Amino acid sequence: MLTSVYLARLIGPVLLAAGIGLLVNRTLYDDVVRAYLADRIWTFYAGLAGLTAGLAIVLAHRVVAPDWRLLITLLGWLMVIDGAARLIVPDAMRGLDKAWADRPFLRPVGIAATILVGAVLTIAGYWPQTPTP
Repeated sequence: MLTSVYLARLIGPVLLAAGIGLLVNRTLYDDVVRAYLADRIWTFYAGLAGLTAGLAIVLAHRVVAPDWRLLITLLGWLMVIDGAARLIVPDAMRGLDKAWADRPFLRPVGIAATILVGAVLTIAGYWPQTPTP
């Protein structure tokens, strides 16, 4: 449980701040997407960062429980899969990124998901904990 709380306290506020930041700074979101799509090197860097962070989460946290802790495990595995895909098949991943960017009506979905997961993890990490075995 300590690892789960630690990771929730680490990941939750980052996702929450990023999601709220993207929500209130829409032009920044557009600039970030444009810069990312303008240079293929960012796909490589995103793959390295995602795979490294995802592996760190998965190695430290393999909890499959019917509660908020499952979010951390799923997030770790999604980061591993996404990061590896960006390194192995970067052009396919860039195609998916471009398809997402070409559909601006989907952006609120991504922002809302980021805020929701960030809020759940932040609350779970910082809310008074009851001891569990």
